[in-house]
Amino acid sequence: MTNHTPSLEVRNLMRSFGDKTAVDDVSFTVEPGQMTGFVGANGAGKTTTMRMIMGVLTVHGGEVLWGDRPITARDRTRFGYMPEERGLYPKQPILDQLIYLGQLRGMTRKDAASEATRMLERFGLGDRLKDKLESLSLGNQQRVQITASLLHRPAALVLDEPFSGLDPVAVDSMVDLLRDRLREGVPVLFSSHQLDLVDRLCDSLVVLAGGKVMAAGKSAELRARGPRQFAITTAPDAGWLRGMPGVQVVDVDGARAVLELDDAATQDRVLREAVARGLSEFTPLVPSLSDIYREVTR
Repeated sequence: MTNHTPSLEVRNLMRSFGDKTAVDDVSFTVEPGQMTGFVGANGAGKTTTMRMIMGVLTVHGGEVLWGDRPITARDRTRFGYMPEERGLYPKQPILDQLIYLGQLRGMTRKDAASEATRMLERFGLGDRLKDKLESLSLGNQQRVQITASLLHRPAALVLDEPFSGLDPVAVDSMVDLLRDRLREGVPVLFSSHQLDLVDRLCDSLVVLAGGKVMAAGKSAELRARGPRQFAITTAPDAGWLRGMPGVQVVDVDGARAVLELDDAATQDRVLREAVARGLSEFTPLVPSLSDIYREVTR
């Protein structure tokens, strides 16, 4: 990973549409060589934030920084951007338009053709280079769109729902391409409604609701802030846990229960009692991204 790659930062970002505030004092940082997942319900403000980062929408307050300075239009030309509304030409041959887009980003025609061909072959589209985009399935059109955003070896990636419409094989190919860029130190921000995928891929998370950041940070840190949940099994029945102070029984099924414990002292009391009742399991449960999302947005 290159050490001089800047971070991408949004600081106190604001955007309104008429009387509605769509993005309200949003701040977070996408670190070099790390993948940051941007999650939230429809209308949370994710796409609006990404459009401001890319200069598609005017910023009404706050700023976007590239490293330690305000971002410029020149900086943005080096970014890879995948908008929510895909922007390729349906009646143009695939390779021709990728070469054109690469040249707009400063590539030579030869380099653009070579890199586009290599990436499309990686996606299993090496035999479709001369086909019109509209002749491809929606999933394959998505592969071409991804290629367009990665073609020029961007300095940063801002991807709005990049995995939408992709089958598992294409997702894996896309992830491999992104990891190539991460190894080069590229900061990657992507939004997705596929929380299990974000959970698997991301180093950091930003959870947005109603235009506000509800949680942001390293995945491990956010998990650690979640409720202290444990699975416990005692013989013959775990129902006795319901009466203990500081214990919330999330679920109980015969001898096994899932608990939330208020603090370490409660944990010690539960363990002592459980040992006396024939303890056979006491396991901390790591919250999933779905758990974190529900916790911070409810």
